[in-house]
Amino acid sequence: MKQQLVLVVLARLPAPGRCKRRLAVAIGALAAARVQAKLLTHTMATAKAWREISVNSTVLLAMGPAQGIGGLGLRMQRQFSRAFNSGASRVVLIGSDLPQLSVSDLANAYAHLDHCDLVLGPALDGGYWLVGLNRSNGSLFSGIDWGGAGVLTETIARANGIGLKAKLLQYRSDIDDVGDMAPWLDD
Repeated sequence: MKQQLVLVVLARLPAPGRCKRRLAVAIGALAAARVQAKLLTHTMATAKAWREISVNSTVLLAMGPAQGIGGLGLRMQRQFSRAFNSGASRVVLIGSDLPQLSVSDLANAYAHLDHCDLVLGPALDGGYWLVGLNRSNGSLFSGIDWGGAGVLTETIARANGIGLKAKLLQYRSDIDDVGDMAPWLDD
């Protein structure tokens, strides 16, 4: 049986007032929407480049309402469940706010899923920029304090508690506020 690889991109609509609200406080809603649009373009271009070199792969964009209702954990779990129920063997979920995202990041995540159950790309703010699973698990994202500085730690503890073997990728900085943009602007 062929391995079906699914990459899900969770994104907000790049429209003023509908995205990058913390960033918008410093630079305005219109400028924040422009940043979101550039980040989304970069993310989708990287996803497309990954798909072109990956056999039996699919990229899905879940933007805004397509994610469904509920908190982040529920929306993420819904995307994983949909992909696994459609026959995926390995699923990676990313956001659209990582300017340094590369094809090798995605390839590494899928390669690690051959040997472990869970892959996390840790973010410098205590969350993560990538999460991948090689099997469905309905309880991994339950009870996490989303938006807090302990999201990564809580997720790892939860994974350990339900018997998932986890692998961490390299730490990266995503863009949530104006301070996060400095490394991106230096490129």
